[in-house]
Amino acid sequence: MKLETERLIVSPCTEEVIALLNEQHYENGPQVSNHLKQLAEDPAILYWGPWLAVLKADNNIIGDLGFKGAPDDKGSVEIGYGLLEEYRGKGYVTEAVAALVDWAWKQNGIHKIKAETLVDNHKSIRVLEKIGMRKVAESEEMVYWEITDV
Repeated sequence: MKLETERLIVSPCTEEVIALLNEQHYENGPQVSNHLKQLAEDPAILYWGPWLAVLKADNNIIGDLGFKGAPDDKGSVEIGYGLLEEYRGKGYVTEAVAALVDWAWKQNGIHKIKAETLVDNHKSIRVLEKIGMRKVAESEEMVYWEITDV
């Protein structure tokens, strides 16, 4: 399964994408490799981990986004994202995150999607605002966001 936006293909990280990851020497943190290890133990988490954002124009991986685990017992999931530096500021994150949030709402039992960002990460804050999240709490370092189905 893949999600398609105007400029991107967003697909869950599976063993099949290893070749593309290796070919492009993609490294944006340990979340992808950690997810693949967990996926081998529990296939039910397939869609609740990282997804890759790939440019349609040239098939380049530009970042990853996804969920930080399966929904909890109240139907809440947390989303996160990261883009390679050269692709930032072009609207790709908003496009990809909006598609993934839309997908999540179509899953049974999802009632809340959460996110967090550093207080000084103004671009990330703007992404969350654009997709309709609202600030629910703030600490010295972090801002906490959510959107609900109500």
